[in-house]
Amino acid sequence: MDSFFDLFDPTASSSSSSSNGIADSSGHLNNNNFDDDDYESILSVEAFLLKNQSNKQSQQLPDRTRLQQYSPTSAIIDFDLDILPPEPQLGNIEYKLKLINPSKQRFEHLVTQMKWRLREGNGEAIYEIGVSDSGQLHGLSETDMSCSLHTLNQMARKLGASTSVLRRKMLSVGRSVVEVLVRKIPDDQHNIEVRVAVLGGAGAGKSTMLGVLTQGEYDNGRGRARLNMFRHMHEIQTGRTSCISHETLGFDQQGNVINYKYNEMMTAEEISDRSTKLVTFMDLAGHRRYLKTTVQALSGYSPHHALIVVAAGSNISNMTQEHLAIVHALDMPFSIVVTKLDLVPPDNILFELKTLLTAVGYRKVPYLISTEDDVLNANAHQSMDQIVPIFCVSNVTGDGLDLLTKYLYVLSPGISNSEKERLEQEPIEFQIDEIFKVAGVGPVVGGLLGMGVLTENLQVRIGPLQDGTFYPITVQTIHRNKAPCRVVRAGQSASLSFYPNDDLPPLRSGMVILPDYDENENAFGSYFFQARVSVLFHATRIFEGFQTTVHIGSIRQTAIIQGIMGAGTDGISTNQTASVMFRFVRHPEYVRPGMRILFREGTCKGVGKVTQVFPLNLKLN
Repeated sequence: MDSFFDLFDPTASSSSSSSNGIADSSGHLNNNNFDDDDYESILSVEAFLLKNQSNKQSQQLPDRTRLQQYSPTSAIIDFDLDILPPEPQLGNIEYKLKLINPSKQRFEHLVTQMKWRLREGNGEAIYEIGVSDSGQLHGLSETDMSCSLHTLNQMARKLGASTSVLRRKMLSVGRSVVEVLVRKIPDDQHNIEVRVAVLGGAGAGKSTMLGVLTQGEYDNGRGRARLNMFRHMHEIQTGRTSCISHETLGFDQQGNVINYKYNEMMTAEEISDRSTKLVTFMDLAGHRRYLKTTVQALSGYSPHHALIVVAAGSNISNMTQEHLAIVHALDMPFSIVVTKLDLVPPDNILFELKTLLTAVGYRKVPYLISTEDDVLNANAHQSMDQIVPIFCVSNVTGDGLDLLTKYLYVLSPGISNSEKERLEQEPIEFQIDEIFKVAGVGPVVGGLLGMGVLTENLQVRIGPLQDGTFYPITVQTIHRNKAPCRVVRAGQSASLSFYPNDDLPPLRSGMVILPDYDENENAFGSYFFQARVSVLFHATRIFEGFQTTVHIGSIRQTAIIQGIMGAGTDGISTNQTASVMFRFVRHPEYVRPGMRILFREGTCKGVGKVTQVFPLNLKLN
């Protein structure tokens, strides 16, 4: 058996492992030189290795005995150890030892508790039945488990929620533990939506993979599946995505896939109507030429999750590393998908990924997914244990795609209902990312509603214009996921059209739609703003006068650093933080304190938050 040390260093010998008190010469674990926390971690790894020895993999999937070394799992404690981490006080995970014939008062308390867990998980909660609050797996008999599941279903029905069993573990003497997903669609929504950005270098197979997932048909090995993802003729001719392409994948209450293959007449609107869970993919460009479009999509649409796609048989490209650095800088959870498994084994690329993810700057724990249990473990521990799931798939044979689909089904939006409700109480702020014209309709804008609730026939203001002012208009129609709707709420993307009699000003990406303020509360654009920034990388130093591309939400514009507070004549360099004054070059933008800023110029990158703005009407006050 591979030792614990081998999981992190495939070149280490057993003798070196033994000298560190991790494994003896026979490869068995000993506990001479580590504390209780180390012992718990090592137990989890040994159980993981024992479990994987018994797993039968398909011929196309990577050999687990060769790839165990790429998946350090000390942060994961799962069902195989008969223990889970203690029940978290916050979040959407709840442990219940049993739910047998509760009194009326107790039942109402359990319902209230479930309602709170659903709020924490934005409509989704995970219940572990047969588990004590300390995380010990006691299990229940078949009769007690049936009674407990019946009570759980009654609790869910009281809230208008549904339940589905994710997995069941058999313990000794006929006892078992069951993990249940409870899902409640908000009353004002058709489904629970998760936005997923798909990134990676050119030729990695991003569009092909999305074509297979959303169309339900495997690729022919020559890119046929990706044709439905392309929006322009030059994309079809070159095979390269150059713009943001949106596509959806739905799931019903039982986790069954709903895509265009569901029936012959399936449309995007029907997928949305039939689904209780909807995954909205953003297929982003992988060529360096279109990097600015990719960064703008990540900043403007604020996806809940990112999939980094790399191809087996190739090295991690500079563009992939660039995408990974940007996702990490934006503090966005991500997973990795290794494609083209039908062509070459993924050993080399997995070792590169392990080296990259565990390096200083990331400090992540790569976790190779090979079973459904791995999917559920990774999803449960990803946010708090820095887990990065790695999937190995083939778009031609379909190997590994079922695990990726299962992961998307249980993937949470990552924002609690309480936070979502707080954002909905704020004044509307719709960030415009795309502008296009539709025959018979006129200009249509697409983007993300960051705050508030937007409805049809609502009078709003759009801007800022060149003088920093906003222009009054009225929203006519709203579309979401290619289907008409009457209302869009905070955190949702949508397309808006306006009444044709509105004399619209010239529109551009980066504008925002705000409420129709009173005359004394008019919003104004700004040329100057101040931000607290950290330099992620710069080859030398940044000084006053430095020009860079600034991304703030859907804003993408060149800005000049007018001053660096406290830096004197030395400027700032990699890993340094300072308060910086920026000035937009071309036109004013609507910026407010607290917005996240990402700036880049060549290989230079930095992140921060806006601390102060100087609107053009400031001189009037």
